[in-house]
Amino acid sequence: MLTEKEEAFIAYWQKEREHEKKSLMQFIKGLSRGLLIGIGIILLLAIGWYQRANMVANTQLNPFLFLFIIIIIAVFIAYFYRQYRWEQYEQQYLELMAKKKKQTPTA
Repeated sequence: MLTEKEEAFIAYWQKEREHEKKSLMQFIKGLSRGLLIGIGIILLLAIGWYQRANMVANTQLNPFLFLFIIIIIAVFIAYFYRQYRWEQYEQQYLELMAKKKKQTPTA
């Protein structure tokens, strides 16, 4: 027997399945997480947490290239975050549908 919450999720996911796969909001959430990681890296370099990495970054790395790499990392994380969330919901949906089918008596 499925709970009300599980039934609500099935109804929601049947309706929003295709929309969520192409949703810009999930991409933006992932992008913000990627930018937080990038900001963390920049802060670690700015406070000089690892002196040798800081020296190498200051002598061999172009600041514009560094920012470009941070943006690429953020976009990469955003894309995979969206895919990961969609796959999680899809897996949950398929498991609940299998459970529902198993519980339904066949005539």
